[in-house]
Amino acid sequence: MKNVVIFGGLGFIGTFLARYLIEQSCASKIYLFDFESMNAKHAFRRAMVSSYPQIELMSGDVREPIEWAPEEPIDLIVNLAAVHREPGHKCHEYYECNLLGAENVCNWAERVGCKRMIFSSSIAPYGPSEAIKDEQSIPAPESAYGGSKLAAEKIHQIWQAKNNLRQLLIVRPGVVFGPGEGGNVSRLVKAVKNRYFFYMGNRQTRKAGIYVKELVRAMIWVLDSKKAKLDKVSLVNMSMNPGPSIQEYVEAIAKVADMKILVPSVPSGLLFVLAHLIDFFAKPFAIDHPFSPIRIKKLIRSNNVLPTYLVKEGYEYMYSLEDALLDWKKDCPEEW
Repeated sequence: MKNVVIFGGLGFIGTFLARYLIEQSCASKIYLFDFESMNAKHAFRRAMVSSYPQIELMSGDVREPIEWAPEEPIDLIVNLAAVHREPGHKCHEYYECNLLGAENVCNWAERVGCKRMIFSSSIAPYGPSEAIKDEQSIPAPESAYGGSKLAAEKIHQIWQAKNNLRQLLIVRPGVVFGPGEGGNVSRLVKAVKNRYFFYMGNRQTRKAGIYVKELVRAMIWVLDSKKAKLDKVSLVNMSMNPGPSIQEYVEAIAKVADMKILVPSVPSGLLFVLAHLIDFFAKPFAIDHPFSPIRIKKLIRSNNVLPTYLVKEGYEYMYSLEDALLDWKKDCPEEW
């Protein structure tokens, strides 16, 4: 591939993907198309891409028809654009962005004649479950985010079905973590380091997750594989194998942070009561806090999703959980 457009390219995954494509000589020109401009909060991401003359930033909103078109032919489109934080948005906002974005990106791909696309979905379409899920499992989303992502997958599949020369890779990542993430694992690192993390009967709760550098490496590995080129449409879970338990995350964080910790156990019911109380008093003042009842609920429910496709095709992982956290700490020690 020579010319790549990444929609949602200024986000966490997009910046790592752009850098990987340049460093691996997979692309000579990359356009990062995004609604938001980088600010001080995204200093780490900005530093990642600002030094590469091959990367050009484009401002736009995928919820609107995309009028812009580059002069060069486009060899690959990556659609990462999404409303995804949970909690953080109203139900209709997930559908408005994720469905309209899918339609507009697919229409744009058709207009510019691009025949290869990666769409980043999520494991959310499976729904939370203690049962093991893989790519053959029937989706049962419980959230607006999961439902909107499942519908967006179908929109991309319709785009591919219109022309058998087109290749589509749909990836369903678990929680993606790493430098500059600012999401669930970042909050867990902070909670463990500041000693306010508690087990609540969830030591063995499994959380499918993947290091961001592993994710971008695995995506390109699958896209360029002979099987994916023959299949035309590939659906691939992106997670460590198996997804670590909460206890494994906590113990690995403590080891990398060089801490000796004793994590107490607290009944989940008590934590839910406290979380609702904190949320009740914090909401009127728009105070951000780590004790959201929705986040606590997510911590005690498993996302036991296996990367069966990667395992069967012989993908060799570069990072264990501890290796990933060590690499994160090396790249961005201020977050540790």
